[in-house]
Amino acid sequence: MLSKRVYSIPKSKAAEGFKIAYENPDIISLGSGEPDFSPPKEVVEIINKLLRKGHTHYAPPLGVKELREAVSDKLRDQNNIEVEPDNVVITCGSTEAIMLSILTLVDPDDEVISTDPGYHVIGPTISVADGIQKTIKINDGKKFEINPDDLRVAISQKTKLIYLNSPANPTGAVLTRNVLEELADIVVDKNLIMLSDEAYEKFIYDGKEHVSPASLNGMENYVITTQSFSKTFAMSGFRIGYVTASKEIIEGIAKLKICSTLCTSSAFQLAAVEALKNCWNYVEKMREEYERRRELIVKRLNEIQNIKSLKPEGAFYVFPNIKDTGMTSSEFTKKVLDEAKVLIFPGTEFGVNGEGYVRISYATAYEKLKEAIDRIENVLT
Repeated sequence: MLSKRVYSIPKSKAAEGFKIAYENPDIISLGSGEPDFSPPKEVVEIINKLLRKGHTHYAPPLGVKELREAVSDKLRDQNNIEVEPDNVVITCGSTEAIMLSILTLVDPDDEVISTDPGYHVIGPTISVADGIQKTIKINDGKKFEINPDDLRVAISQKTKLIYLNSPANPTGAVLTRNVLEELADIVVDKNLIMLSDEAYEKFIYDGKEHVSPASLNGMENYVITTQSFSKTFAMSGFRIGYVTASKEIIEGIAKLKICSTLCTSSAFQLAAVEALKNCWNYVEKMREEYERRRELIVKRLNEIQNIKSLKPEGAFYVFPNIKDTGMTSSEFTKKVLDEAKVLIFPGTEFGVNGEGYVRISYATAYEKLKEAIDRIENVLT
């Protein structure tokens, strides 16, 4: 009865986990990919005013002019991407931006290359487009970095799109400028398109830099850039993201946007302008707190026998190696949930190469994070 594409999408362990945590208040969730911070108070105040003034109707499908202009300014000033407002589409979160980008470019049996482990939504989204996902294996031995030679080997005549996520979910890896330049050379040489998912762009540590591939010389027409207000400004429930690319690609995305969500909330879009103009100090405070939590969780995990954790350079996840425990990823997360009452996700949720790892989010309060690690340590020792 249902379409083949629905059957091709695996049931999400994340959805099951969130349901369990919601129904059991004694469980500490370290599974969420959502900031535990509230949105900037200035943004909330503006939304209240806008709603009272009647900003409750449809917005222009591609986004309100004020926000597209503000996004264009931000991309130029902070990402070194020269883009006109007409080449920006405002979406319902960056998830929609990614889906519309893939649907715009991928025909049946076209290949999309991504990493394994990698963002768990990409595979199902490629399936919805009737494309084929091809993966490059990454591991902690090389800090979850992409080897450009592996990309060269993976490319075939059917390859259409390369998906990159930096800083990365679930590993926290940040691609260096040198690696991105090598990947960019390959994309141009093979006449491919790179889809750059930069949702965690503002959460970088240890003096590392975030480099937008679209800012690299000669890449203007080879990159689709997606970014989001969800992580950056803790505005996840507002569902505001954006995408920019060449004129041809943006025109394709615009057609599909009208057929999907039609538009993004008018009031939330106008409030997002305030975030872009006046709330960067708030973002930096969040980054500093994430960094403090990162120090705690990496130190504590590495003190637990048979667990090894790299220190992530970005995002707000750790992806520790638990192979020496003798348990599979699913067995480990089940034990931690059943006995420690802490929710984390198995690495296999992010690809078959995630076996032997688990993803732990530190987007939760510092004291609660301490308690969760105490609980985990108690059941493993």
